[in-house]
Amino acid sequence: MKELEIIGQPLPDMPWEDRPEGCKDVLWRYSANPVIPRDILSTSNSVFNSAVVPFKKGKYNYAGVFRVDDTNRRMRLHAGFSVDGFKWDIDEADITVTGGNEEISEWVYGYDPRVAKIDDKYYVTWCNGYHGPTIGAAWTTDFETFHQLENAFLPYNRNGVMFPRKINGNFAMLSRPSDTGHTPFGDIFYSESPDMEFWGRHRHVMSPAAFEVSAWQCMKIGAGPIPIETSEGWLLLYHGVLRSCNGYVYAFGSALLDREKPWKVLARSGPYLISPREIYELTGDVPNVTFPCAALHDPETGRIAVYYGCADTVTGLAFGYIPEIIEWTKRNSIV
Repeated sequence: MKELEIIGQPLPDMPWEDRPEGCKDVLWRYSANPVIPRDILSTSNSVFNSAVVPFKKGKYNYAGVFRVDDTNRRMRLHAGFSVDGFKWDIDEADITVTGGNEEISEWVYGYDPRVAKIDDKYYVTWCNGYHGPTIGAAWTTDFETFHQLENAFLPYNRNGVMFPRKINGNFAMLSRPSDTGHTPFGDIFYSESPDMEFWGRHRHVMSPAAFEVSAWQCMKIGAGPIPIETSEGWLLLYHGVLRSCNGYVYAFGSALLDREKPWKVLARSGPYLISPREIYELTGDVPNVTFPCAALHDPETGRIAVYYGCADTVTGLAFGYIPEIIEWTKRNSIV
């Protein structure tokens, strides 16, 4: 069998903790979770569903855009930096975006960001308030000034996740059209753009699974961290929702997408990778939520560190090996 190739820049000093002795999980939780507490800022009610990337700035090696719900319970985005990926210095002030068209520049709310580095820019996407939730977009080179772009799609839409390189010569994004609330639908779609303004070539990727096939993802699904390119395909971590007798439960699993036609699903996990189990995942502002938004990886060792929101309150961290996740996804595929 040909050795797996993982695309990306080496990250030998990425945050990491070895698998605990006797643990058989494909992803295992950081022993000191939550890695980011809810009260890290003077005005933060919660910090979760956030995005981080490698980034050099002075003593710092990582940067991020963080969802911070303040004590007014307003949904805001804040920039932050870290030396080691564990301890974060998050700016007290909200991110402000500049250069946007006056028709869309009014800030209503912003949540669940993702960050993708493409060429020399870091593209930030988030759920942006514009007559309902849609996909906001901006770019930065320093995580200090953020240049606003046009909203990618019409309301209502969530979970805008860009690919880390152009496909067919175009920017590419996954998203999950929705509505203003929690409804029993939610499919992942793929779209392309030549300029980050006009989006088209929309393609269906996948739908929620049938309850009897994979119940944790039977209500709706949405893309998680920026996909990781490998010789086997794009590794996508995605969340799924189950509507139980006690409310919604958010877990996450994995899929493999075709490298040049990412709307084609090669494999998709029936079991979940992580589902609410620990007290910080089970209890909080929204109980029973594990929601991945970012991942760091080292192609040399195959290591991956996944940042995920816990109970819409704090941020957790989990670790694994990409080759193991891919093999597990293929072995347990429902496609």
